[in-house]
Amino acid sequence: MTEAPSLRQLRYFLHLAETGQYGRAAARAGISQPSLSLQIAELERRLRLKLVERRRRGVVLTPEGRAVRERAARIVEELEALVETAQLLETGMPGQLRLGSTPTIGPYLLPGLVRRLHAAYPEAKLVLRDGAPRELTEDLVAGRHDVILTQLPVAARDVTVLRLFREPLSVALAHEHPLAQAAEIRDEDLAGQEVLSLSSAYALHGQIATLCRDLGAHLSADYEGTSLDALRQMVAMNMGLTFLPALYVRSEISAPRGDVAVRPFRRGRFTRSIGLVWRASSGNAASLNRLAEVAREVIRADFAGVVIPEG
Repeated sequence: MTEAPSLRQLRYFLHLAETGQYGRAAARAGISQPSLSLQIAELERRLRLKLVERRRRGVVLTPEGRAVRERAARIVEELEALVETAQLLETGMPGQLRLGSTPTIGPYLLPGLVRRLHAAYPEAKLVLRDGAPRELTEDLVAGRHDVILTQLPVAARDVTVLRLFREPLSVALAHEHPLAQAAEIRDEDLAGQEVLSLSSAYALHGQIATLCRDLGAHLSADYEGTSLDALRQMVAMNMGLTFLPALYVRSEISAPRGDVAVRPFRRGRFTRSIGLVWRASSGNAASLNRLAEVAREVIRADFAGVVIPEG
């Protein structure tokens, strides 16, 4: 049975094949020329093949040497890729993560996150998918996502929750609405008001429903939005008022006068909490914590003064 060559011998042989001279190959490998010659001879012995022919001005590869060179180059390349992958995993970022995100958050946070992640880990890949929070949570538990970016809390057991930031919610209303003349909306202003919301599949719905109940506002049952854009369009038609998250307002509503008026509520202290959630049994805890660090970098750099960092 042919004795397998060592990786070191294959590397030395590739140096010799590239330089065509024992002296230059030895210098590139960082060893003496006699040591290199011994290693090449040992490689030939193990393979039972003559790989090089010595000439006055160097060496040339035999036909067998050319075939071995091609295969050796692939072996070394694959091993180097394996080492790079191991290093990538050790730093906490694997080659691929499946990330689910609610459409009320993802479009505003994920572009910066993907850009920074790619800069730090060019080989890392995020597979992104939008969905309502309830759907995201179900897919996470079922293993279809590695991690989700969503409004908290989530209705799931055996998960790890990492809070990222709190996002102020402002009141959006038609420009002709009487409250549009106010600089800020107070609790008592909402009594008797018609309030529009996303469907109950979104955590924001429950938060607004509780507020309406506490303040005597009327949560519309005739219309539940499927997106923040749809809610804004209904508000612009003066069908009621709604609450919009700060990242959406910053991105989608032009200042100073967009298609709806936006007014602060409770001095920015009415917020929703946003975080990353993954299965407690996941073996990717290090990589997911690193993902959270990158997300926090994006929050500090791109959204200072817009949201309130947590953690």
